[in-house]
Amino acid sequence: MKHGKKYRESAKLIDRQKLYDTAEALNLCVKTGTTKFDETVELHVKLGVDGRHADQQVRGAIVLPNGTGKNVRVLAICKGDNIEAAEKAGADFVGAEEMVQKIQSEGWMDFDVVVTSPDMMGLVGRLGKILGPRGLMPNPKAGTVTPDIGKAVQEAKAGKIEYRLDKTNIIHCPIGKISFGAEKLAENFNTLMDAIVKAKPAAAKGQYVRSCVLSATMGPGIKINPAKFV
Repeated sequence: MKHGKKYRESAKLIDRQKLYDTAEALNLCVKTGTTKFDETVELHVKLGVDGRHADQQVRGAIVLPNGTGKNVRVLAICKGDNIEAAEKAGADFVGAEEMVQKIQSEGWMDFDVVVTSPDMMGLVGRLGKILGPRGLMPNPKAGTVTPDIGKAVQEAKAGKIEYRLDKTNIIHCPIGKISFGAEKLAENFNTLMDAIVKAKPAAAKGQYVRSCVLSATMGPGIKINPAKFV
C-alpha cells in the first residue's frame, strides 16, 4: 500500500517495534494529526476472549469525561410524558410510529443514536434489520433502552459511547479529537480502558488485553504496552 507524504512523515516519528506508555503514545498521536480537518483519535483493543461464546462477550457503554468532539444527533422514539422529557434534554428528533415509518419507507438515517423506552420496543423491533447492521439498534446494556429517556438523551449528547467486540475480538472506539490535546485525550482513554478492564468476563482465561493501538484518522498506529492493564 502506498501512503501519502504526510503519513510517511508522521510514520518517521514512531518506532513500530516499541510498546509506548499511554502519555507518550497520546503525545505522538497528537503530533501525527497533520491534516486540515480535526482528526478523530481512535482506540483499538484486542482482547483474549472468544466472543462466539455468550459468557465471553464484552459490551457496555461509558460517558467520556471530555466527550467525543462530535455533534451527536439523537432520535428519541417514545410517547406520553417521555416526549417532553426527550425534547427538554435536547433530542434532535422525537416521535413514535411516524419516525419508524419514516425510516422504513424513506430510508431516513439522519441520526447517530437512537434511544427508546421499554414499552416502545415492540415498535422499534421492526427496525432491527435496518438499525442492527449499522450498530444503531437500541439496547439495554448500552443504556439506550431505558425508562429515563431524558437521562439517555443527555448522556448521548455528552459523549456516551458504546464499546463491543467485533468478530475478531477487537474493540474499536473513538476517544476524542486531535484538538483535545494529550491531557484530555488521556482522561477519555483511561475512562474507557477502565471500563473495558472491569468488564472482563469471568470465563476469560490468560492475558485479557492482548494489544492496544492508538491512531489518528489519517495517521499510523501507535502501540501501547498492554502490560499496564493486567
